[in-house]
Amino acid sequence: MGRSPLWSVQEPVTAYQVGTNGPGSLTLGAGDPWTDLDLVFTTRHGTPIERTEDWRAWKAILRQAQVRDARVHDARHTAATLLIAQGVHIRVVQEVLGHTRVTTTERYTHVATLQMKDASERMDQALWGPG
Repeated sequence: MGRSPLWSVQEPVTAYQVGTNGPGSLTLGAGDPWTDLDLVFTTRHGTPIERTEDWRAWKAILRQAQVRDARVHDARHTAATLLIAQGVHIRVVQEVLGHTRVTTTERYTHVATLQMKDASERMDQALWGPG
């Protein structure tokens, strides 16, 4: 995967410059012990998080939201499917997920029942005219 811009729909994240020690940066409060390794997810000192830390945080988020247990990776499939359902072009979803090939992205998306119904109705109209 290549580097792509980090975009967020949440105001708190977009208000900062990720990965810099400039004013308004997420790293500003770390002080001298900050180690800049150009990472997105770090400990409070800039070092890599433990490999299970994101898993623990994910499980806590699921418990707090009172939703069923799911793998972190399942969220990627959900995100891809929701973006497609909202009409986002598959190539854009590919970029969001960081996939090199669109065929990989296609495996991540799942067609919803409403999308199938809409496609069927459109085909019906194309073949037989307005009903």
